[in-house]
Amino acid sequence: MINVFHIVSNKHWTGAEQYTYDLVDRLRNDPDFYAEVVCRKHPNVLKQYRRLEIPISILPLKGVTDIDSPVRFARLLRKGHNIIHVHSFRDAFMAVMARRISENRNTRVVISVHGVYKPKKNYMYNKLYKSIDCFVFSSQMAREAFVGKANKSYADRAVVLRDSVCDSLIGTQVPDLRRELAMDHHQALIMYHGKISPEKGIEALLGALTHVDKAKYHLVLIGEGQPKYKAKIKGFIVAAGMVNNVSLLGFRDNIMEYLRQADFGVLPSIQPEALGISNLEYMMAGKAHICSNNGAQPEYVHDGVNGLLVPPGDEHALTTAINVLINDTASRSRMGTQAQKDFQDHLDYPTFYQKMTDLYRSLLDTAPVVDIDTAQ
Repeated sequence: MINVFHIVSNKHWTGAEQYTYDLVDRLRNDPDFYAEVVCRKHPNVLKQYRRLEIPISILPLKGVTDIDSPVRFARLLRKGHNIIHVHSFRDAFMAVMARRISENRNTRVVISVHGVYKPKKNYMYNKLYKSIDCFVFSSQMAREAFVGKANKSYADRAVVLRDSVCDSLIGTQVPDLRRELAMDHHQALIMYHGKISPEKGIEALLGALTHVDKAKYHLVLIGEGQPKYKAKIKGFIVAAGMVNNVSLLGFRDNIMEYLRQADFGVLPSIQPEALGISNLEYMMAGKAHICSNNGAQPEYVHDGVNGLLVPPGDEHALTTAINVLINDTASRSRMGTQAQKDFQDHLDYPTFYQKMTDLYRSLLDTAPVVDIDTAQ
């Protein structure tokens, strides 16, 4: 049996936590694996993980200067074959220190890089990179952004394993949005879901909608963000006279049940996405969606075939794309059908899970890399 410890230290529920949740949900029912989550004592995060009814270890996880966490975590690593799967470089420091303290050479450290990063070149990070057994990138673009600038010795430990998404119900009732929002039957229900933050291009989306006939749509924004930025968004909505056309619903469980009610999605991120989990969710739901072309999205979204690609921050292009999907229902349906087929053929969760567990097994068949404190 392989022991898999997922370490997450965010205060809020983000894509990294959902990625971990879905993976652990399957690991706990796999007889070849034991799964445990290591996290901080934050109620919003703990509430979600406790639904899995798995072991959870609560540690401070305060970063490089935190001595307590690796000492305590090392006790869990004394025996057996272990995978420590981290989701930030901050937590990777703790993981490699705990491995060293445990003195168990049958322990590997894996990092899923949830973003587009260039490697840091200072002494500590160079040592850290040498101590990580495998870097997992969700797209070729994200891998090239990191490895292309890094020491080439990292390249053989950097793999592309595209994330996936799954549909899991947790018992929360989902309302009929059209009825709740008192929408006319001919209006298109447009949806954005994700973090409510500047880099997601929400202001460009709202700006584009000022040039769209208000009688033809209702936009729903699902997600949480900083109160100041949410207040700014609400101010824009009021000033633009869009109060009856835009609704902010906050965080919602069972997101797929909301997506299935949408006519199409819009994900106009300004910041390059390492993959774009929200994009995959629209594809799984069989919905056409509009997204930016500045990240990994073009690796699986093909313009006019299973979605529409637009330049980031381009309100004119967004307006044009939105009007296409509002007015051409046949094209909208065709793209949604193709998106769902592409997801099922290439991006489904069982394929991702099999590749990830194969990676875990393969790492424990190889010699360990040298820990940061012993590297010469």
